[in-house]
Amino acid sequence: MKRELTHGPFRDAHQDVETSRQVTDSPQARSPAYRLAFADPDFLCRDELRPVRLQLELLKPQLEMDERGIRSTVVLFGGARITAPGQPARTEKLQEMSRYYAEARAFARAITERSVQTDCTENVIVTGGGPGVMEAGNRGAADAGGCSIGLNIVLPHEQQPNRYVTPDLCFNFHYFGIRKMHFLLRAQAIAVFPGGFGTLDELFESLTLIQTGRMERVPVLLFGQDFWHKVVNWNALVEAGTISAEDLELFSFVETAEEALAVIDGWTLTGKREDIPGR
Repeated sequence: MKRELTHGPFRDAHQDVETSRQVTDSPQARSPAYRLAFADPDFLCRDELRPVRLQLELLKPQLEMDERGIRSTVVLFGGARITAPGQPARTEKLQEMSRYYAEARAFARAITERSVQTDCTENVIVTGGGPGVMEAGNRGAADAGGCSIGLNIVLPHEQQPNRYVTPDLCFNFHYFGIRKMHFLLRAQAIAVFPGGFGTLDELFESLTLIQTGRMERVPVLLFGQDFWHKVVNWNALVEAGTISAEDLELFSFVETAEEALAVIDGWTLTGKREDIPGR
């Protein structure tokens, strides 16, 4: 439930925007200089206003989620090209990987079944809001009758939010950095499914923040051990000394939604794992 916004004794900004549009037509009133600064898109898109735009992108989702009472989330990363079982895929390999769509959907449903018990204020599923594994996460939340968040981003090619995101929790971003911050601000767990450059970027930024102590440790679940061992030579990083052997304990390999839930349920306040499957 959103709380009602108040403006104190001052005139509402929306009223002034409307009033400014009703000014008698004149060269002065038609001039871009006459527009209210906060209602002037050309002004707001100037290079010099980039700090303001960064702040706005940070604040808008933050305030909306605060007003909804959302205190914690479970993040779901994964490839946009992985389709639902039975749907056509770009390659035979991607067709085989449709099982990850099914697991993402099952995982999100199980998490959301718990979330609805808190009136969707805790452990809300958050995805990138697009197709593939992201769609599966939002779809699983919808299956459970709960809400979910979609953090879309404007791309050169057409990008549409999937139809399972809760509409008033569907956000759009210009800045990748601010978007990634919102993924992790409330994160209680991070589930990462096979994907491409974007998924790898999100995974390694999360691991870096945890490794360097800039973020509290949370369960990081890598679905599909074979995939991750093929795309990342984890042991080579240890052997080269570029990471420590202990850094391999920052994440867990899982294969199914049930295994992922077991890791989350085995997580203790000290950040230790108990009876972790798949390691």
